[in-house]
Amino acid sequence: MSKELLLNMFYAAPELWYTLLALLIALLGIIGFLYYTIVGLRNKNYFVKRNEDRYAETMNACKDGYYMFVYPDDRINDQQPVVEYCSRRLAVVLDLPNGINSVLADVLRLFYKDDAEKIRKYIALLREDGVSFEDKFMLKSGKSLNLSGARVSGADGSIYGDIIWFRDVSEENFYFNKLVEEQTRLKDKLIRLEDLVDNLPYPVWLRNASLNLELVNKKYVEFVDGADKNAVVAGNIEIDNGSDDSQIRQLASSAQNDNRPHSCNISRNRGGKRFCFEAIETPFHSEESLDKIATVGALYNISELDELKHNIKENQNANLEILGTLGTAFAVFNNNFKLSFYNQAFKTLWRLDEEWLNTGITYGNFLDNLRERRLLPEVPDYPYFKSEEQKMFGTIIEPKEDLLHLPDGRSLRRVRAQYLKGGMVFAFEDISDRLAASREYNSLMSVQQEILNNIEEAVLIFGGNGRLRLYNQAYVELWNVKPEDLDNEPTFNDLIEMQKSFFSDVADWRSLKKDIVKHLFSSNTKTFSLRRSSGDMVECFSTLLSNESIMVLMRKLPLA
Repeated sequence: MSKELLLNMFYAAPELWYTLLALLIALLGIIGFLYYTIVGLRNKNYFVKRNEDRYAETMNACKDGYYMFVYPDDRINDQQPVVEYCSRRLAVVLDLPNGINSVLADVLRLFYKDDAEKIRKYIALLREDGVSFEDKFMLKSGKSLNLSGARVSGADGSIYGDIIWFRDVSEENFYFNKLVEEQTRLKDKLIRLEDLVDNLPYPVWLRNASLNLELVNKKYVEFVDGADKNAVVAGNIEIDNGSDDSQIRQLASSAQNDNRPHSCNISRNRGGKRFCFEAIETPFHSEESLDKIATVGALYNISELDELKHNIKENQNANLEILGTLGTAFAVFNNNFKLSFYNQAFKTLWRLDEEWLNTGITYGNFLDNLRERRLLPEVPDYPYFKSEEQKMFGTIIEPKEDLLHLPDGRSLRRVRAQYLKGGMVFAFEDISDRLAASREYNSLMSVQQEILNNIEEAVLIFGGNGRLRLYNQAYVELWNVKPEDLDNEPTFNDLIEMQKSFFSDVADWRSLKKDIVKHLFSSNTKTFSLRRSSGDMVECFSTLLSNESIMVLMRKLPLA
């Protein structure tokens, strides 16, 4: 078609062409609008599906599995059937063979028969009346599950579905059971500890950091005549019936401030009798905090101990009074080495001034005074001697005795012993005359022994107790006896038994032995002879001495 023809057609009916153009433009507008509408709906559908997937994955990511009944929309008369949905998590928790395609029967098959029937009833009530439920069940496999059912509804009241949540609580039950067992064990232990504390025979208590009572035992309640432990703690009743000025509370405060145990003695009249008690408050860090110091206290009945101490003190005073009247010199130096007691004999023995003694002298002062007046034994190193003497205050357990030989010629017997109240007690006795008498006696005995050894005859002297007191060398040689056997003070029978080997040819030794004893101790027999197996003769003679001792003389007779 030529351009000229088109122009002729346009000019022939221009209104028609304008109408066609307007229809074309309108059609293009409608097509554009529909295009953009379809694109918008596609985008909206994408986001809806994405949110649906997101919500579905969020549900699947939950640690609880679920089984859901999805109902058709009753607002639009939806004729779709009820959809049952098993979540992926539920399939994993129950280890369902069919996975998310499992039905309710597959789920209930894993429960015991009675439990499965109970779950069916729960679900029926939920679906019919919307009754929620929650209960615990055990699978045949041993797992513990917590089931909870609820109805899912919209904001406008429409019912979307019913959902049953399945939560695996096996591990929680395990730890819960452990906690229950631990709680039971701790409760039993607490009861035993309470029994232990309540059955102590003396009051004990516990204070908090504010020094108020927190716990007391039965003895405490009995002591304060309280109604019960709770009432005593609630009333903060102090055991010495005090309040803020309580002596024991102040004791606890001192223990708390010093962070070390404090104790004190208190006296109380109970039932008309006087009792003495020792209260002890011991601090400790409360709630494992260095800033909070609480205390635990106890009250001990020390009446018997107090009475014993009182009696001991009285006995000590009485003993000191007795010591003061004795002739033996006594002195007591306490733990601080100070002179706390001395008697008149002590002052006289050491020629000390009474005024100086009463100035509180120490044991070191006493030794220095004696050394200055040359009344101590001569020692090459006096400072060492003095130090060793003072060390004895802490080392002596058993009484020790020694001799002091003084430069003035006196000899003193010294006894040192621990004193009951601490320190040492010293006793000094001048034994110079006794030692001199002993030396003189020993000298006399030595001379007597020399005289006996120079006598040709064998001599035996028996004491009044029948034991040998003296013998001479002639007897040793006559009978070939060991001197150490004679030094053991044998009886006459023992001596005769030692001579048995010299009478080996005697048939009846016992009879001979009896005759020898009879002749020696008979007042009618003067002398008699013994023939030994060697053939020699021994002449025997005995006589009674003035001190009731018996002297026996023996000599070997010459051969005829």
